[in-house]
Amino acid sequence: MKYIFSAIIFTIIFIACNSTEKQEANAQKKYEKTKADLATVEKETPLNFLVVNGGYKKNILRQSVVRATIFNNAKMVTYKDVDVKLSFYSKTGVLLEEDHETIYENVGPGESVKFKSKYFTPKGTDSVGFKIVKATFVK
Repeated sequence: MKYIFSAIIFTIIFIACNSTEKQEANAQKKYEKTKADLATVEKETPLNFLVVNGGYKKNILRQSVVRATIFNNAKMVTYKDVDVKLSFYSKTGVLLEEDHETIYENVGPGESVKFKSKYFTPKGTDSVGFKIVKATFVK
């Protein structure tokens, strides 16, 4: 009777230890798959993870000095060669001119990059709009 009881307890302990190891292995595999899926999504849709904010002011030479910051909200992917479209508007919201600025720097996950440019904008420029057009991921 003692042997049967001991064998049952040993079997239960063996099964319990083995299932814990399997659960940990399955959890690790699931984590790696999720991580790979997230990286794929971030590589394919950089515009969903990059944000640009900024403003402008006039200098002594009547140039518009544009200062902006690009934020990378991705968790795993680093982006480079970010193309930003600058739109110059009048007081009434009429689009006066558009220009592109490419930032040739790496923007890592959770990081930001600042840039500054000078333009001779059309007369009557009151505000500047920023939009990221494209970016590539670092391999």
